Amino acid sequence: MISGIVTAILLLCFLGGWIWAWSPRRKRDFEDAARLPLDDDQEPTR
Repeated sequence: MISGIVTAILLLCFLGGWIWAWSPRRKRDFEDAARLPLDDDQEPTR
């Protein structure tokens, strides 16, 4: 009984995170984060 409740709670948490990550409002943030390694605004340190 308890394991079923825990499984349902974890499933809801997973679905909530999935919806949050795929929401259109987050697209710009993820695109900006994806470009970070390509930015050449700093010189490499020696």
